[in-house]
Amino acid sequence: MKFEFRLPDLGEGIAEAEIRSWLVAEGEQIEEHQPVVEVETDKALVELPSPRAGQVVKHCHPEDALVKVGDILLTIEESTQNDERPPSYGIVGVLPEAEEVSPGEKPIAAESKATAEIRAMPSVRVLARELDVALEELSGTGPGGLITAGDVQAAISVTQSVPAVKPAASSGQRRPQKGVRRVIARKLLQAQQATAFVTNMDEFDVTRLWNLKQREEPQLAERELRLTFLPFFMKATQHALLEFPRFNARLDEERDELILQTDCHMGIAVDTEEGLMVPVVRDIGSKSIVKLAAELQELSARSHQRSIALQDLRGSTFTLSNFGSYGGYFATPIINYPNVAILGCGRISQRPWVVESELAVRYILPLSLTFDHRVSDGAEACRFLARIGGYLEDPGALFMETV
Repeated sequence: MKFEFRLPDLGEGIAEAEIRSWLVAEGEQIEEHQPVVEVETDKALVELPSPRAGQVVKHCHPEDALVKVGDILLTIEESTQNDERPPSYGIVGVLPEAEEVSPGEKPIAAESKATAEIRAMPSVRVLARELDVALEELSGTGPGGLITAGDVQAAISVTQSVPAVKPAASSGQRRPQKGVRRVIARKLLQAQQATAFVTNMDEFDVTRLWNLKQREEPQLAERELRLTFLPFFMKATQHALLEFPRFNARLDEERDELILQTDCHMGIAVDTEEGLMVPVVRDIGSKSIVKLAAELQELSARSHQRSIALQDLRGSTFTLSNFGSYGGYFATPIINYPNVAILGCGRISQRPWVVESELAVRYILPLSLTFDHRVSDGAEACRFLARIGGYLEDPGALFMETV
């Protein structure tokens, strides 16, 4: 009997994945639980095991194809000994397996839209309201009929009836947006559409922090640990969030409630050859600077190798982007939705600075805080940013707050 292996639920709201490579060929005999395909989500590369043994009949999609949860990946002619078939478990949750369909048999029609519940994420509902699109009139293309932002935007395109314009001839190369880069583009657009974002900027004298790092670097190097400014940025931010918890939160748009997070799990933007990845360092409040440096070093290495686990890319409550390591100064970082804020750290440089009424050369750090204006206001954001900067200007103050 033929079995249809479908893309399982990978968890964390992942609705689709890109097929990066087939690990088995058509006609090949495979064992149960043998990896058969490598897919890429907005989180990581994942090898999917087959829930059945048998012969691969057909790859239902080519490599680089984008498939949705529930789409058929490949068909398998089952081995005769596999008559007892347990349910197929996805990485997270259970995806019901397709029943074998006899030739010529038609599937049962889906429930009518009039009686079905409208299924859409809060950000999509907000987008629909902003664009004046009636969700009840749309057919969702997401898993289980989930209405996506793309469905809403497609409805606008149809109603506007813009005449097609033939693109001008160009000698430039066309390169498809795929993999992590395609997912990043979609997530950034979602973040911009789902938040009322604004950026606040300030500069701080971190000369004492610079000297502290210079003094401690050689000792950690002997332990094969590379000390950067990032652990200090993380620790200072975590302490400031204790005083300003609205920035360590998530907005429940359905119930119009702000959920203040009790723990600080910080997403750290890492630039890789495949694109931006945001591994999560958990429980910042329980870890020392040295512990954070070691964990960052490991997560960064696994991000560049694309061997990082899905659970290491989930559950951030706040995000930090250290673009200063690439020479950037100020920026307007985009919120890592559903976080409500992100801190951008620029390049530390020597600048003339007034210290106790005297001009001196100091090490100056530019900081850029982007936050969702729906959950806080500019005055509180200024105080929050100043609090972070205060800890970095006087690292000893962290000891007064450390538990």
